[in-house]
Amino acid sequence: MYCPPPDTGLNIVYQDDSLLVIDKPAGLLSVPGRGPEKADCLAARVQARFADALVVHRLDMSTSGLLLFARGAQMQSELSRLFRERQVDKSYTAVVHGLLADDAGEVDLPLIVDWPNRPLQKVDHEIGKHSLTRYRLLLRDEAANLSRVELEPVTGRSHQLRVHMAQLGHPILGDDLYGGPAFERADRLLLHATDLRLIHPLTAAALEFHALPPF
Repeated sequence: MYCPPPDTGLNIVYQDDSLLVIDKPAGLLSVPGRGPEKADCLAARVQARFADALVVHRLDMSTSGLLLFARGAQMQSELSRLFRERQVDKSYTAVVHGLLADDAGEVDLPLIVDWPNRPLQKVDHEIGKHSLTRYRLLLRDEAANLSRVELEPVTGRSHQLRVHMAQLGHPILGDDLYGGPAFERADRLLLHATDLRLIHPLTAAALEFHALPPF
């Protein structure tokens, strides 16, 4: 059952007449799901205050962190183009099971939806879409057998970070879809969209946003 967190007001990181950056709480859908019971979402909460706000990209319900909204259809088109052309840099913080052997690396595994088990994604070397994640170690905790990492999704496939870390042998703690035993190690998915960088489509200013992970 979908039980979104209570609406305690928007955590607005940035706003101007063109765009908004909101820090989404974990457990809240980015956009409405199927059925009236899933109407409550970040987009609806944002639009209740900013009627012209439009979705540009999404985060998984279980993921917290920075989400960008356009103000108006023209800006939505411009920001969507930046994402499509990979001119928006994103990085995430995650806590994963086990101790990473390397301080940095890449996971390059093609992904595609696992149709019989939607919305699960799977690695498919024949028809999967190119998917690349870069990771950098932030901390190894030998006593707790976990690692804190920075993740950079070079591509933007659904569930990419979650699948890639699980395939690496270090699933994200609290992951109910790909975590296996790591799911029970946290009461939420320990994945947070920490940094967002882009060039403002109107002013050409370099924008950099940061939101500390709540874990």
